[in-house]
Amino acid sequence: MTTAALRPGLERGLRRLRDRWPVLLQIGVAVLVAWLVATRVLGHAVPFFAPVTAILCLGLTYGQRLRRIVEVTVGVAIGVLVGDVIVLGLGNGAWQMSVVVVLAMGIAVVLSSGQLLVIQAGVQSVFIVALVANQSGAVSRWLDALVGGLVALVIGAVAPTSPIRRPRAEAARTVRDVAMTLRDVVAALRRGDRALATAALEEARALEGQLSELRTAAAEGVAIVRQSPFQRHHAPSAHAAQGLVVPLDRCVRNLRVLARRASVAVARPEHVPEHYVDLVAALAEAAEDLARVLDEHSTPSAARTVLGRVAGLSARVDPSAGLSAEMIRGQVRSMVVDLLVVAGLDDDEALQLVPESHLP
Repeated sequence: MTTAALRPGLERGLRRLRDRWPVLLQIGVAVLVAWLVATRVLGHAVPFFAPVTAILCLGLTYGQRLRRIVEVTVGVAIGVLVGDVIVLGLGNGAWQMSVVVVLAMGIAVVLSSGQLLVIQAGVQSVFIVALVANQSGAVSRWLDALVGGLVALVIGAVAPTSPIRRPRAEAARTVRDVAMTLRDVVAALRRGDRALATAALEEARALEGQLSELRTAAAEGVAIVRQSPFQRHHAPSAHAAQGLVVPLDRCVRNLRVLARRASVAVARPEHVPEHYVDLVAALAEAAEDLARVLDEHSTPSAARTVLGRVAGLSARVDPSAGLSAEMIRGQVRSMVVDLLVVAGLDDDEALQLVPESHLP
């Protein structure tokens, strides 16, 4: 595999690291605090379960973090407690392990329907029987698990990352990728380049991964403002960022159809009027403007103006256009509506800016 082929994957990995380093830092702090509390305050010699529980609770995402912390803490506590009781009473071995898993997970099912809680109860009970298997320090291990969960809860509440910056950055990145794909479609149509048209279609399909990142970031932003009393003032902005997901999802779907019809038009070949190709190019420029607005957290009024111009141009029908060309024009009109919603209009306002189609 060439270096050029490896570069996109490496760039995505480094981008994930950049987005996640504050979470990793929180986990590191939680591990340190949990260990110090268990050793210095409780006097436990090797409080293994304190940092482990903190890591499991905080995880790498903010989505439903409070619920995850509670489920993991309770699950670990149940598993450790039941495992210790079985080891104290029956010793350790294969059949004891089987018994402890059934009991721990059964108790967890009675207490909660949360799958994470039940699984953690089973896993931690097995760990006690299989690896710890000593009858001293049973209560201390249970307390260590509680310490780790409580530390994670405090750190998760007081030190979340910005709930707004990442969702808007992901939205801007998605819109910028839409613009890039549109430019490739334009180039393929003007050159009659089948390979470039196919590549543009693959780019459009690959945007689903970017949308997944956006959905995660938006959900985490809302979760943070709900769970942290220190971030409640960001709630309106967090919900606004989450509101970008649906129109961008529609936009990417429409882009895939546009890229598909452009690929068909180049392959057959079918006539696509130059006016329609210019229309796609104008939409690419408007999308780039909108991405810049999202990056700069500035007012989107200028981006709306540009998109409104594209909407006006899209109304003119060329009598010489075939099926693929008309579908391309139709998808441009749909994408204009989607991007106007991203720019802050509601659906009805966006639709009103797109005039009825007409012959010249």
